[in-house]
Amino acid sequence: MIAGALPKNTVINKQPAALLNAVSLRPINAVYAEIYVICWPNLMISLIKASCKVAIKELKSWMAPEKVSTTLTVFPSKAEIVPEPLGAALIISAWNYPFLLSMDPVIGAIAAGNVVVLKPSEVAPATSSLLASLIPQYLDDDAIRVVEGSVAETTSLLEQKWDKIFYTGSAKIGRIVMAAAAKHLTPVTLELGGKCPVIVDPTVDLEVTARRIVAGKWGSNNGQACIAPDYIITLESFAPKLIDALKNTLEKFYGKDPVQSADLSHIVNLSHFVRLTRLLDDPKVSDRVIYGGQRDEKQLMIAPTLVLDAPMDSLIMIEEIFGPLLPIITVQKMEEALEIVGSLSKPLAAYVFTKNKKFERQVVASVSAGGMLVNDTALHVTNHHLPFGGVGESGVGSYHGKFSFEAFSHKKAVLYRGFMGDLTARYPPYTTRKQNIVRCLLNGNFLGLLYAILGWNSK
Repeated sequence: MIAGALPKNTVINKQPAALLNAVSLRPINAVYAEIYVICWPNLMISLIKASCKVAIKELKSWMAPEKVSTTLTVFPSKAEIVPEPLGAALIISAWNYPFLLSMDPVIGAIAAGNVVVLKPSEVAPATSSLLASLIPQYLDDDAIRVVEGSVAETTSLLEQKWDKIFYTGSAKIGRIVMAAAAKHLTPVTLELGGKCPVIVDPTVDLEVTARRIVAGKWGSNNGQACIAPDYIITLESFAPKLIDALKNTLEKFYGKDPVQSADLSHIVNLSHFVRLTRLLDDPKVSDRVIYGGQRDEKQLMIAPTLVLDAPMDSLIMIEEIFGPLLPIITVQKMEEALEIVGSLSKPLAAYVFTKNKKFERQVVASVSAGGMLVNDTALHVTNHHLPFGGVGESGVGSYHGKFSFEAFSHKKAVLYRGFMGDLTARYPPYTTRKQNIVRCLLNGNFLGLLYAILGWNSK
């Protein structure tokens, strides 16, 4: 099958518009049930529409063989890299942005010419049901199938042989997915997470910095996002100003009683609510809460919460938070911030706020992360020209835009030769002269090659 060569009613043709319109016309609680903030369903649909448009516009160029140079060793010849589909792909999506994280990798997989089985998260049952209902109506059922279910169904799927597995979720389950894939030597893309740091130095525009941190943390599903800021590091002398700016911004955005705010997402379920309260009630942390901390178990709501100087061995600084709690760690000099970030696992995203270009370059050069954003948070994921993915424990591989196409493709090396230029030196008997010719060819030694052909000693 040629890359991209699927029936006309696949996701890469015009059917996405009909599918996405059908989603947007459904009663809002069908999608809202797992998004929790009324604006997010339309935003997620807009992002998927953008991904479809990019794929439709660029697919021809993505599919085109890439001409590459050849070497003297294989002269005369020509060479190219031909993308081909991997085959059957299993996509296991996450619950926090269930529609976006299901459909975005599907677009790349189908664009690359694969067939797909999509397993939506059982933690987002309304969206899972919606996808299972609508995808067969609007997309090619021979190319895309939806399998609903929980652990048993996912386990059964992972026992099958796939040509590619794409998983979005926690590192804990990521290890299980990778172990299952290893049994069949199946390549994987793992979109995981980690503790995403925010480094803030005193040179910043304080109000803009506070707004952007708040938007990236609590505006991203109340912290339930893999790229949400996990902790802040700043100078001890600057921390009071930053904390005041964050408090003022939080109150401006979410009011004096944020638990009742319509602009904050609920915690996804009771299990995650209990997990977050455990972090907050840790004896090492509970007396360090300087803002927020209100909670309502019935509504599954936890207010935006700031924690000052939580010990590095506390649960909140060991585990990925994935919720509305934000520790602020203070240091005496900014270089210490880099040491702290370097001592932890490599994050999916790292953020730095500074006007100091020298410090900016230092952070970019020294902090290893899946992605990095200077003077903002989260927005790098909207640029389809950039790969989105982790490094180390935050993930394996990347996607978005052309990188999605490449994630589900194999780059096949093709070398074309005719019947002229048959080098006798490659065939037995291997005389000293022939060995010298081959050695000079491989080393690109043109003068030595001339000497070897003439039988001269090049020394």
